[in-house]
Amino acid sequence: MHRADVETFAPPDSRQLQQLVVGIAESEVLSRYHHARVTRKADGSLVTDADLAVQAGLVEALAARWPEIPLMGEEMTREQQQSLVERDSYWCVDPLDGTTNYSSGLPYFATSLALVVSGQAVLGVVYDPVRGECFRAERGRGAWLNDEPLILPPAPQCLQECIALVDMKRLTPELARRLAEHPPYRSQRCFGAIALEWCWLAAGRAHLNLHGGQKLWDYAAGRLIFTEAGGVVADEPAQPGGRLGLAVKPAIGAVDQALFRAWQGWLEEAGFRAC
Repeated sequence: MHRADVETFAPPDSRQLQQLVVGIAESEVLSRYHHARVTRKADGSLVTDADLAVQAGLVEALAARWPEIPLMGEEMTREQQQSLVERDSYWCVDPLDGTTNYSSGLPYFATSLALVVSGQAVLGVVYDPVRGECFRAERGRGAWLNDEPLILPPAPQCLQECIALVDMKRLTPELARRLAEHPPYRSQRCFGAIALEWCWLAAGRAHLNLHGGQKLWDYAAGRLIFTEAGGVVADEPAQPGGRLGLAVKPAIGAVDQALFRAWQGWLEEAGFRAC
């Protein structure tokens, strides 16, 4: 797509993407669950035949309907990814968010797809095939869970009453120790699938999050869903032109502005910065 076409570009409806993602995930992810073939990539991370099958299925299905928009996926080389994020529009996919959970038989994983236009996510779909829950959002129009409007319920009045989603292993040892010994919240969880964790926050199943480093395909869809449901996140680190990029980013979020200010303040006192 040429830059001159961006202002008049009409993105697909998120319901269309929901149907597409659900169909492919049901076919390629659940059919391999408990007997997936697992290998290791060059960086030591796991990849399964389900990851590859979902990505291939999405490439084919999206190209058939919207051939002008390329797909950038986790299972590509860094060079391929970089060439695509510099375009004016592209799909961003994590074919299997939570691969380690999936390959271990833990029922917490999802397929995540976002449409990025002019450097910002404008559509997002995250599908949890185990629970049959499909979260989706359209920038400026709201979020939905299985076609029902997704609006955050009333939040706790203070940090001490909150449940936090925190990935300890990606934090500094000092901060992880402080959170373990003197947590400002009531309880902490880490489920191991970032996009789906953003969606559970959007559904009010937890109230705070903290992650030391998320990749573009981890957060592009899930964070859009969270903010469109009413959640609050830290400002974007500076990027040329304000565009999403491949740099790994820390994440701070809360289900309302008051909790976000309190959470961010506590973390800053502990030496953590989101940017």
